Amino acid sequence: MIGITGASGSLGRATAEAVLRTVDPHRVVLTTRRPEALADLAERGAHVRPADFEDVRGLTAAFEGVEKLLLISTDRVGARLEQHRAALAGAAAAGVAHVVYTSVPEPVPGNPASVVPDHAGTERSLRESGLRWTMLRNHLYAHLQASAIAGALASGRLVTNHGTGAAAYVTREDCAAAAAAVLTQEGHEDRVYDISGPEAVSAEDLLALARELGGHEVELVAVDDETFAEGLRAAGLPEAAVRLVTSFGASTREGYLAAVSSAVTDLTGRRPTPLAEAVRAALPR
Repeated sequence: MIGITGASGSLGRATAEAVLRTVDPHRVVLTTRRPEALADLAERGAHVRPADFEDVRGLTAAFEGVEKLLLISTDRVGARLEQHRAALAGAAAAGVAHVVYTSVPEPVPGNPASVVPDHAGTERSLRESGLRWTMLRNHLYAHLQASAIAGALASGRLVTNHGTGAAAYVTREDCAAAAAAVLTQEGHEDRVYDISGPEAVSAEDLLALARELGGHEVELVAVDDETFAEGLRAAGLPEAAVRLVTSFGASTREGYLAAVSSAVTDLTGRRPTPLAEAVRAALPR
């Protein structure tokens, strides 16, 4: 059986839908803190089970019968490593053979992205667990750039701390398709895949896209991390989001998010969606 954690979240739901298009629903286990959110998939035959990452024994029961498990990283940045370790302990106790984990590109000490310690620790724990593993190192979501483009169109200024760096933005749908492929295919054990978009996109590229979509002049304003963070606070973002977004900008500037991979095509047989296409789809009509 195939299991997916966090299946009521955006990535989990998209992956579940992709898996259910390929696999008999009775062979799919979907775990979530909100089983009611997956009632429609349960009606299609999927097994929907409650799961709390704070409860190892409950996780063991939730993973019963699962052979290959997609462990989607939780949203508690800075505090989720223990949750992930609990999930791995529950998976091992339940007899899961293979865990597929959603990580980030280059989870190394020099990478300033604030999510790196959690992902690096989880990858380390998974490698040491005795389970077979696959790391899906998902790049930044392309649709999140739509808000930056929309803000630039409204203000006439694209403010960025990316410097001359670039990022290989990927769509959530491509991440889900890649995860579904690994879950439903054979031969992906003990492999690392960088799940990227088709090209690395710089601030200059974002600027050109904003000008094209808006049909008017937009100014590129390059700032340091402190100034960028202050701007996010002034816009009303909570402090945790300020730190996260600023750190991804720093990671982009320092080159940790620029590598373009063929993994989406290799796994799914189709080309990943370009950023411009994803942004156009996400912006209001």
